[in-house]
Amino acid sequence: MCGGRTAVAARPVQQVIAGREVWLGESTRVRRLLPTLGRRMVGAWCFIDHYGPDDIAAEPGMQVPPHPHIGLQTVSWLLDGEVLHRDSLGNEQLIRPGELGLMTAGRAIAHAEQSPVRHPALLHGAQMWVALPDAARGVAPAWQHHPDPPAFTDAGLAATVILGELGGAVSPGRTYSPLVGADLTLAPGTRSQLPLEADFEHAVLVASGFAEVDGTVVEPGALLYLGCGRRDLRLASEPGARLLLLGGEPFAEQIVMWWNFVARTGEEIAAARTDWMHGNRFGTVRDYAGEPLVAPPLPATPLKPRRADG
Repeated sequence: MCGGRTAVAARPVQQVIAGREVWLGESTRVRRLLPTLGRRMVGAWCFIDHYGPDDIAAEPGMQVPPHPHIGLQTVSWLLDGEVLHRDSLGNEQLIRPGELGLMTAGRAIAHAEQSPVRHPALLHGAQMWVALPDAARGVAPAWQHHPDPPAFTDAGLAATVILGELGGAVSPGRTYSPLVGADLTLAPGTRSQLPLEADFEHAVLVASGFAEVDGTVVEPGALLYLGCGRRDLRLASEPGARLLLLGGEPFAEQIVMWWNFVARTGEEIAAARTDWMHGNRFGTVRDYAGEPLVAPPLPATPLKPRRADG
């Protein structure tokens, strides 16, 4: 369990978080950056997997069988490659670089993600979750695809706004709490200052290249947690870099996260697991050539609260 304002750094900080490698589905290795020891949420962002760049020219690429979600939104963002999304609402959508795939699980949804049979040679991107606040976590499931999110440029910085608002550009993706997500490209030799919402807490993921974030050099695949209280952020890169900026109003509620579920109690998690295993509530993902994922066994000890930085 995580969340709650007591774990939020109220002032600017610099906490470097290195990803731990785990397998996503059958064939994709990812760097898991949230949740991790020392930091479990950034605003409502509660899960970040960064994968690639991987050469999958002779490989099947991403193959994630049907699996369930409750209480969250998934944010699919590609830097290279293609991923085919299918869900239990009947949606089927090919996602390409620079296109927003936003799925609201709400009370229950299932989906699958895979590289098409004929796919580009490189696969690189991030899969992220946003925890839904209590008032919205029971909403009807939904899927949104926005092929051309808004963008702006400034002094060697090119930004695409994935969610929320930044630099006057507003994403069309629906959100349920104040937050921001942006894809930032720094041209070689860039030195820029990015305006931020001071009431948000923020973090920056370096997806490729090397960048200085608030004077700290961050290597590819690492996340720099920045705390709250920043009105702007200094960014620089001599070789050029690709970054993801994530932030939001500190999430006041405590949540329970287990497997693919975000809830408020262990009992809710157990009920969702039972429903998935018995074919109830989540629906069916059609046209996926394979079996759905089997839920792992619940832990022997009850799921208990943890601080967002615990």
